[in-house]
Amino acid sequence: MKITTNIVRIVTGILFIISGLIKANDSLGFAYKLDEYFEVFGTNFLVPLSLPLAMFVCIFEIALGFALLLGARTKLTLWLLLLMIVFFTFLTFYSAYFNKVTDCGCFGDAFKAIFGRSFSPWESFGKDIFFLVLIIILFIGRQYINPIVGPRFENVLLIIILAGTTAFPLYTYNYLPVIDFRPFAIGKNIPEQTKGVPDELKYFYKLKDKKTGEIKEFDKFPADYEKDYDYIDSRTEITKKGIDPKIKDFAISDLNGSDYTEDIIGNPNYNFLLICYDLDKTDKAIFGKLNDFVALCKQDSVTFIALTSSSKETIDKFKLEAKTNIDFYNSDGTVLKTMIRSNPGLMMLKGGTVVDMWHFHTIPSFNDVKEKYFKK
Repeated sequence: MKITTNIVRIVTGILFIISGLIKANDSLGFAYKLDEYFEVFGTNFLVPLSLPLAMFVCIFEIALGFALLLGARTKLTLWLLLLMIVFFTFLTFYSAYFNKVTDCGCFGDAFKAIFGRSFSPWESFGKDIFFLVLIIILFIGRQYINPIVGPRFENVLLIIILAGTTAFPLYTYNYLPVIDFRPFAIGKNIPEQTKGVPDELKYFYKLKDKKTGEIKEFDKFPADYEKDYDYIDSRTEITKKGIDPKIKDFAISDLNGSDYTEDIIGNPNYNFLLICYDLDKTDKAIFGKLNDFVALCKQDSVTFIALTSSSKETIDKFKLEAKTNIDFYNSDGTVLKTMIRSNPGLMMLKGGTVVDMWHFHTIPSFNDVKEKYFKK
């Protein structure tokens, strides 16, 4: 039992650390996922707390994972792990049973990027049951979990770990994810990401023999079937599941509804997209600097537009308050939140490929961008 307990301790600790680090790498994306849960449970009043709660969960998971590996404060660590996994098991069961949140966000966009799909709701529930079993094993063999360092050094390590796990999600929130698993990451070609592979289908036809009245099923029409058969029905069978496009519902339209998607992502030259998914939540302080950026773009005939899901009335009001004349276009809000974890955030494209992107805290001057990219 001692060996089993310590193997489970190491596995559980590492899994919690990985899960927490992936969430902390994109704490804003995890906050968006929490918003979905709040909507499902009718607790929309918690939406303003989604980001701090997302960061807290990231820090909590990583810290508990390290505490388990260190064998530190075993009783407290195990109880906190149990309470956490019971809570998330309830959430994933509810989501799976009622088909409410179809992607739990457990491993962010990493699992989707690596394996080409997300956990299904029932797979998410199964994952939490697996964690629950591991933690129960740890409770049973808790007497075999011993600290690997002395209490003084243990306290120092825990403080360092807590400081590091707190700093990491704060950094990624203010300066974009360190590792970008999203389909709009630097180097990704947007038109390519909108393509998928269709299902391979096989068609079957039910036909009635005119002479005998017997109904038969064929995978293709017999020769001169109209002479011998009457058509009854047909069905389709998927013989090979296709691959969904990584980017869905991506479209750009002007404020009158005219489509400009191809004009923007098909542009063979460098061009800039300012992503403001919701203007009511967009930071206005950066627009003084952006106005200069846009003016220099116009001088060099470089396209610069802003994308938002907000209405024309909201756009007009925002432009007046932010004192900007940037050209705004509309796009789907969910897609815009996926494109960049910043509101606003700046993306540079060339031929539909994402060349670079910046959080609004780090948007460079146009001359710096020109020096780095345009003069090559």
